[in-house]
Amino acid sequence: MISIRTISIAALLILAGKAHAENPKDFTVEAPVDGQTLTLSKQRGKVVALHFLLKTECPYCLRYTHAYSAPAEKNAEVVHVFLKPDRPDEIKAWAAKIDKAGLNKLPRIYRDADAALAKKFGIPDGYKFHGQSVHYPATILLDEEGREIFRYVGKDNRDRLPPEELVKKLAERPKKSTVRATPR
Repeated sequence: MISIRTISIAALLILAGKAHAENPKDFTVEAPVDGQTLTLSKQRGKVVALHFLLKTECPYCLRYTHAYSAPAEKNAEVVHVFLKPDRPDEIKAWAAKIDKAGLNKLPRIYRDADAALAKKFGIPDGYKFHGQSVHYPATILLDEEGREIFRYVGKDNRDRLPPEELVKKLAERPKKSTVRATPR
């Protein structure tokens, strides 16, 4: 006899599989602080790490972005994209509270308007945070062609993929072939 719980878990796995299969092939996001944009298709040839952060009131998000600053500087092959679902004015107000030296050390924060990108990538929603319901924190790793090769979804605002774990995942992934055909 199959239980309701078994059916529910199976339904969630099917939905998660569909979310993975329908990841957006391209998108553009903007950083409200400096107006810079990032387009996924322009990052082809590099690995892209998408970091879905919570609202700007999250102190763990700030620590998390700082923790990724040092490894990000050492690995030019990986583009780290930090995404917040806040309004542009909220991101700017949050950045204004950080001293200039600290802000310069922080990776660029892009806006995921109303968590639309998080939804397209199938990041679960419904985490209760500061009186709101938001998506869970997550990291998605895309290969050089923009295909998802790894994802980590946290259970709460403190549950994040540590930088050293991402470094391990990068080392485990199959490398692009460097063998080239010789002209005849």
